[in-house]
Amino acid sequence: MSTPELATQAGIAPPPPMRDWQGEMRALLGLGWPLVVAQLAQNALFTTDVIMMGWLGPTQLAAGTLASSFLIVFQLFGVGIVSAVAPMAAQARGAREFRSVRRTVRQGFWASILLGLLMVPVLLQVGPILLFLGQEAELAALAQVYVNFAAWLFFPAFGIVVLRSFLSAHDVTRIILVITLVGVLVNAGLNYVLMFGNFGFPRLELAGAGIATTLVNIVMMGLMLAYALTHKRLRRYHILVRFWKPDWPRFIEIFRIGAPIGLMLAAEVGMFSVAAVMMGWIGTEAVAAHAIASQCASLAFMVPLGLSHATTVRVGVAYGRSHRRGIALAGWTALAVTLGFMSMTAIAFVVLPEQFVGFFLDAAQPGNVETLALAASFLGVAAVFQLVDGAQVSAAAALRGLSDTRTPMLIALLGYWAVGLPVGYLCGFTLGLGGLGIWFGLATGLALVAVILNIRFAMRERLGLLRAHPV
Repeated sequence: MSTPELATQAGIAPPPPMRDWQGEMRALLGLGWPLVVAQLAQNALFTTDVIMMGWLGPTQLAAGTLASSFLIVFQLFGVGIVSAVAPMAAQARGAREFRSVRRTVRQGFWASILLGLLMVPVLLQVGPILLFLGQEAELAALAQVYVNFAAWLFFPAFGIVVLRSFLSAHDVTRIILVITLVGVLVNAGLNYVLMFGNFGFPRLELAGAGIATTLVNIVMMGLMLAYALTHKRLRRYHILVRFWKPDWPRFIEIFRIGAPIGLMLAAEVGMFSVAAVMMGWIGTEAVAAHAIASQCASLAFMVPLGLSHATTVRVGVAYGRSHRRGIALAGWTALAVTLGFMSMTAIAFVVLPEQFVGFFLDAAQPGNVETLALAASFLGVAAVFQLVDGAQVSAAAALRGLSDTRTPMLIALLGYWAVGLPVGYLCGFTLGLGGLGIWFGLATGLALVAVILNIRFAMRERLGLLRAHPV
């Protein structure tokens, strides 16, 4: 079947680019709101785990946090690589190269399988690695129990990202929200049964949390794949046809574009993970407080993160159509919406810190008082970097829509690892500010990256990022 025939049957001609701010904002929010809510729901999966780990006790919460901090770095690196499917599919759609979309999705699945095969064996060594990093033996042993079962989530999790990118590139996002909400409910139910031994099941505690995490990702990928294969408009892509047929140039292109995205995501999350390790040098209470404050900040971050997926698609489609004004409108509108939301969350963290942290540990328990106080103080700093965190993810997404990923990755490595972590160590240990000083370092790294990435997007034409010379 020819490309025009495929396009006609699929009914997926891209919408005309928006030429005014109001129209672009409507398009961005129309595409982005299901992704935002889905991102919040996705975060709720981990939030549910954190809350239920807290019910097991501070020690289990600290161990689960250390395990997750180690696991998430690898997961986001892989997610970043396969998320290259989003700009590649969006640009192909904008250029009306519809066969290219199918080939990109197929190679995205290939990349998902390869990444899982490479990462799982490393993750299964988390216990010895945490011991080497100076963590307590009990925490390292409990973390190993969790990861033994949770590590297998990588295969379905990466597949979910490929399918989400495919659906988002065609403005089909509500089903992503529905499936993610189903995942939240399934995860909560499995945790309740497996972690605490309800309804006659054995009490598996952290092992149960790991099993639930892997199972829920399998369920979500299965539902998303079924939808993509049966949807009236999308099934004609036949994304699994000739699945084993190689397309090496496209496979390599996914890694060329995606590896810097993955490294950038891993650099940011790795900064927080190393911060968690440094918190472990201070004490169990500091680790637990860091987990609570990080989860609150992460929950707020899900809104700009969800919008960033829509931003990449909007910029990518405009770029594929060689529409310069559409690129500018998509990028700057996303930044304005992001900053507006993050301003509100920053105020909330300053005004209501005790209410936020109170969701995670019982304030009436004397053993939780120090942890809650530390977490509330960390949220005060988190309020400072809400704006810069949103600004950096928005700019990175806009650049990603232009397939500009390598230099943003280098900027992130510089900001997070050469500035953020050293400043955190200096403030936390040399100046004696403890956990609060570590969080000052996190804010500094995020601010630097946000400023540089937004300058780069503003100078995109001068820097030669629009290689197609849009009109």
